[in-house]
Amino acid sequence: MADGARTTTGSLLQASELAPNLVLKRAPNGLRYASFGDTKVTDQELDRLVQAVPIVIAAALTGRAFYFVPLALPEGSTPGEAHRTPSDRTLVSPIFTSELSDEAICHRNVAVPASSSGPAHEGVFISARLLRDSFALAFEFFINVGHAFSGDVGIPEAFVALAWSQAIADIRGETSQDAWESRNQAVASAKGAVDEKAKSDFLDSAFADAIAIYLLSLAVDFDYSELREREYPLLAPSALADRLRLMARLFPPNPGYEFSIRYRRRA
Repeated sequence: MADGARTTTGSLLQASELAPNLVLKRAPNGLRYASFGDTKVTDQELDRLVQAVPIVIAAALTGRAFYFVPLALPEGSTPGEAHRTPSDRTLVSPIFTSELSDEAICHRNVAVPASSSGPAHEGVFISARLLRDSFALAFEFFINVGHAFSGDVGIPEAFVALAWSQAIADIRGETSQDAWESRNQAVASAKGAVDEKAKSDFLDSAFADAIAIYLLSLAVDFDYSELREREYPLLAPSALADRLRLMARLFPPNPGYEFSIRYRRRA
């Protein structure tokens, strides 16, 4: 709900001005979030999605709040613009239009100033209508959670050991284009020396991916093949299962959520 924010049909609102006027909900796991505008996402769907984040992970994200809006876009952007700068101000549309969707992007991080309703924080604005279904919305939310947790807390040594052992064993595929490219760069030196920068990038991407896929497994039923967005080989299912089992040990599911892996039987 927005008290004092203009919601005239078609109007664009400054995200940093809108956020202080929204009433943030706090999920049982501690995450703060709000919904604004015609997102086509019910309160029940959103509540279950947010609460899927295990308490151990949510506890590290107290300086953030997640805002689910129809469309978020940089001010002054042009359709098809490939690069956005951090100085771009973020605009929010309370409705969906095909014209604005050409300019919108999946998410924008915004510095939200302190107000009478709460302290300053980082707001993650997620374009719910740009993401065509519940699977896409869930993955966008969870990958943001994964990157935020990785950046704030770091990568557990157990995951570093597992993922890197899989990389040097040349286990087939990866969990995202970024992880695939940085892994190849890390291990492809002609002299046999590891590219440490690429290795760090690989582990960052793979860990955020692992968190996101694990949370997806808690919140929705999906087929692993749905994760591939571009032409790269997905990580072998057995290797992914090892990563996800580690996530479950490190970050146990909240009550009401169940972790399971089901393998498709071959005909």
